[in-house]
Amino acid sequence: GTEYPDAHDLSSLRLLGTVGEPINPRAWKWYYKHIGDESCPVVDTWWQTETGGMMVTTLPGVKEMKPGSAGPALPGVDAEIVDTSGEPVDAGRAGYLTIQKPWPGMLRTLYQNDERFVDEYWREYSDIDSDDPEDWVYFPEDGAKIDEDGYITVLGRVDDVLNVSGHRLGTMEIESAIVGVEGVAEAAVVGGDHEVKGEAVYAYVITEDGYDGDETLRDAIIAGVEDAIGPIARPEQVIFTPELPKTRSGKIMRRLLEDIANGEELGDTSTLRNPDVVASIQEQVGE
Repeated sequence: GTEYPDAHDLSSLRLLGTVGEPINPRAWKWYYKHIGDESCPVVDTWWQTETGGMMVTTLPGVKEMKPGSAGPALPGVDAEIVDTSGEPVDAGRAGYLTIQKPWPGMLRTLYQNDERFVDEYWREYSDIDSDDPEDWVYFPEDGAKIDEDGYITVLGRVDDVLNVSGHRLGTMEIESAIVGVEGVAEAAVVGGDHEVKGEAVYAYVITEDGYDGDETLRDAIIAGVEDAIGPIARPEQVIFTPELPKTRSGKIMRRLLEDIANGEELGDTSTLRNPDVVASIQEQVGE
């Protein structure tokens, strides 16, 4: 609610950042308006600990911001979105985020484990037997889209990309469509096993104050997803919950939500800041 930022003097803010999870456009716009008073640039970034620094971001004062998009690759970084064969995808299409050339700060190996270093980061799109650096491609296992201006929107981890009846759907795309529905505050989407589709979409949704998680809102969410993406992305189940399981750094633990959707034994919950919410979600799924 706006009462939280309105209760503070935010006039000293000059720059806003967003990290941890890809931010959906609606949350970006709220942040820009109510925290930054529409005068502070919002810097979203894509990078990894392993890359040694930021790789994709919008530079304030240099590039225009696009809500929900991390931005173009930084100067000197050769980022491409490719398909399963390693060929660049067309603008607007989803694919796999890769770094095609060396960059400052890149990781050289994993401690005492060169083989795992190659397997984890390079084997997917590289010619491992080649000594030519041009034949080596870094693959961080993130899905993404690129637009006609070269702006990259990160869709999440490859294991956060669902394969529904042969269609690859980014969880962030579906989540953004759900959060675009009036009455929805936050959403997390995971895949659940389905004997016909292979994977089905399970949506966990937090409502805004004053809205009930009822059939009317559930129908509006399903319609919103179908309008934004298509019937193939229709959620199999919409589960309303007061909270989502998150780590102390704010990352949604989708692995636990997948376990719940599939009725499997839960993995480690020791890193959660709100472990009690898991049992509450399990009860709702079982109803």
